[in-house]
Parts: sequence; structure tokens; C-alpha cells
Amino acid sequence: MPSYQRGSKGNEVRQIQSRLKELGFYTGLVDGDFGGGTESAIKSFQKSKRLTLDGVVGPATWAKLFPKEAIPAPAIHAKPVAFKCLALTGSFETNAPVPDCFAGLSGDFDGQGMSMGVCQWNIGQGSLQPLLKKMDEEHREVVKGIFHDDYPVFAAWLQEEREAQLEWIRGRQDPRHRLDEPWRGYFKALGRTEEFQQIQTAAADRLFKKGLALRKKYSLTSDRAAALMFDILVQNGSIGSITEAQIKADFASLNPVPPAEQLEVERMKIVANRRAEAAKSEWMEDVRRRKLTIATGEGTVHGRYYNLAEQYGLGLTGSAG
Repeated sequence: MPSYQRGSKGNEVRQIQSRLKELGFYTGLVDGDFGGGTESAIKSFQKSKRLTLDGVVGPATWAKLFPKEAIPAPAIHAKPVAFKCLALTGSFETNAPVPDCFAGLSGDFDGQGMSMGVCQWNIGQGSLQPLLKKMDEEHREVVKGIFHDDYPVFAAWLQEEREAQLEWIRGRQDPRHRLDEPWRGYFKALGRTEEFQQIQTAAADRLFKKGLALRKKYSLTSDRAAALMFDILVQNGSIGSITEAQIKADFASLNPVPPAEQLEVERMKIVANRRAEAAKSEWMEDVRRRKLTIATGEGTVHGRYYNLAEQYGLGLTGSAG
């Protein structure tokens, strides 16, 4: 049965937080991120209902929060594997849950004017403009509903040459490269829409397919392995020839006939560790934690607990490619 606990993320957590707030047990943000404050509120609620004080919203606690409503699996479980992989990497990259991971936004700290979305598409390299134009062309009413009176300015900006686009967006930022309001809010709201999430997923399709090819190259078959390879491509770019040779040598030393799932995990752990060792020394342990979290199915990255099967529906079965 589904359950929600510290580290869970998404709309179902927002629903829990909203209900706890209505009942007077929770005073924090309704942000879809199940942290210590939400856990404390759940325990207080459980105590009031004489339930087990574990801070976990399982079927019994859910039934008290939402009588006659069955506990749902996270909505992301029904999404395609490509979306799940993108959402997981986006959560790592932005330290935010779905849908906020699709609305990651940064200013001109790197000279690219503005970067947005899971893969931090940007103005400077010209990778963000096609996504914004596609959104405007295919879902104009949604875009107008976000930008309102400022929509003509946004539309005119999209049609400018790149240097003019950079100059304008830089002029909408403070000295710390944070976008001014209302533009920051506009772009964040755009990133949270289902329509722009779909556009981002389509834009990442080339990388996802490349990840599937890497998965096959290293004799892996699971959705979790697809997520591992996709994350390597986004965060680290590739697996170099020296690292590839090390991985293959490590594979050869494995017990050749363990249970299939155990072999899959052991191979993913080798890929994770070897790719981490190839990273710059200052980033090595960060890369290792992130990649091993995917390989083993759970772990803590940037202070956030991840359980890939429960939170993202990414397990050791293979449904992609």
C-alpha cells in the first residue's frame, strides 16, 4: 500500500499539508515537501486519533484525515518513465519536489542570462528560447493567463535577437542575479504548468534515449538504471573511456550467477562509484551520493531523503526501451 513520510514529495503531500492546516495541526508552507514540520504535525494528529505515532501517512492515518477516500499512489507513478527520470534529476538539480523541480530558475550568475527547468535550458546558449516559443505557440491562452498585462512584453522579447534577449533579462535582475518580480513569479508559474512540463520532457527526449542506449551498453535493464544513466548525462555529461574500462573490469569480477535483481543493483553501484571517482575531487562525494541513491533505490541527497520506488515509481522492473 502507498504511504507518505519524511522525504515524500508532490501533490499528495500538498493535500496532506492542506488538510492538517485546516485541522489546526500544521502551520508551515503547503509546498508538497514532507519534512520535519509535516512529520511533527502528523504525529500530533495521530496522537489525537490514538493512532500509532510513527509520523507516516499510511492507510490508517489517511482514512482519519480523509474519511471514505482511499489512499492514492503518487500521481507520478502513472507517468511515463521518461517523465519520472526527468522529475528525479530535476529534484536533485533544484532541491525541489514535483512540479517545482520543473520551475527551477536562475539568473545571470553564469553569463547565460537566465536558466530554467529541469535541465537548466538557458538564453545564452539558445536552448531555452525554443521551449518558450513552443509553449507560446501551442498554449497561448495558458501563457496569457500567467503573464496577463505583461504578455505583450513577453511575446515581443521572445522575438528579439539573442543579444537583445540577454540584455533585457539581465535588466530584470538584482545584483545577486535573482529575477525581479513579477517576472520571477511569472516564469516559475509557467514552469509548474502541465503543458510546460510536457514540453520539457519532449526536449529531454534525446538525452533520455541516449540514456537508454547507455543502459543497454552496460547490460542493465531496469527503469532505475534508465534513471541512473539519464542523471549521469545531465549532471556529468558522459562516461569516459577510462571509466568504461574500469566498469567493465569490475563487472567481470562479480559473481556471475546471483539473482537477477541483485546483479542489476551491483552493476549500478559499480557504475555509480566509478563515475563519481571520475568527477572533480570537490564534487566527487556529492556525485557518489546522488548516483548511489539511484543505484540502491534510496538515500539522502542535499538533506532530502529519496525512495525511488515509493516517490517516483522507479523500480527494478524495465518498462522503457
